[in-house]
Amino acid sequence: MKYNFTFSLLFLLASVGVTAQVTLAKRIKGQVSSNGIPLEGINILNTSNINMVVSDSNGSFSILVNEGDILSFSAVNYETLRKYINTKEFKTGNILVDLTPKSIELNEVFINTRPDITAENLGIIPKNQIKLTPAERKLQTAGDFKPTHLLGVLGGALAVDPILNAISGRTKMLKKAVSVEKKEFLMLKLQTLFEDKYYLETLKISKDYVRGFQYYCIEDPDFVASLKGKNKTMCMFLIVGLATKFNKDKATDTEVQ
Repeated sequence: MKYNFTFSLLFLLASVGVTAQVTLAKRIKGQVSSNGIPLEGINILNTSNINMVVSDSNGSFSILVNEGDILSFSAVNYETLRKYINTKEFKTGNILVDLTPKSIELNEVFINTRPDITAENLGIIPKNQIKLTPAERKLQTAGDFKPTHLLGVLGGALAVDPILNAISGRTKMLKKAVSVEKKEFLMLKLQTLFEDKYYLETLKISKDYVRGFQYYCIEDPDFVASLKGKNKTMCMFLIVGLATKFNKDKATDTEVQ
């Protein structure tokens, strides 16, 4: 009889515990976003009670949970996230979730083996269109002040930006950036034209001065014209003379020091 009483008591306590757990469950609200942008259509699954909802156009959702439940957030374009409902979140009844976009693996890219097929030939852009570098585009946007801009006063259409940029010094700075950019492009062309071995063994340029000699070359107008024209023969002819002069000047500087 004592055994039956003890068993009944334990059964009653267990029942009360189960009932308590059920009554502890409550509906909480949340919002799903990615980098601050609300996400619609995200699947939210409570893995404990298999209750599932979907976020609305504002990224908001409401779901029934117990403290300690685990919510699973999933979508095609986002990494799956498993979220544990802690005490604070359960008490406040609000949670915020930030999902990470899935990285998209690109297919293998093949370099165009048909150089005759270009955007111009396909009619995507007009032929012989002037192509501006990033620095040149910035200068064009800022406007290069010329005295003729003042004539706009007579027609009531004064171009203000070029004048303000000229006064502030921004135009001068942008022009300098264009000049530096052009030299960088020339340096890249020159570096692909000759190997380091050519500078060291043929031109007899010291290893420490190879880069300085390259800058020396792109300051020469005739060499630059040949480089832009992709005339390697002329570049080779001119660079020999430039190397002789460069080495002579370096030797003179060393003697003076």
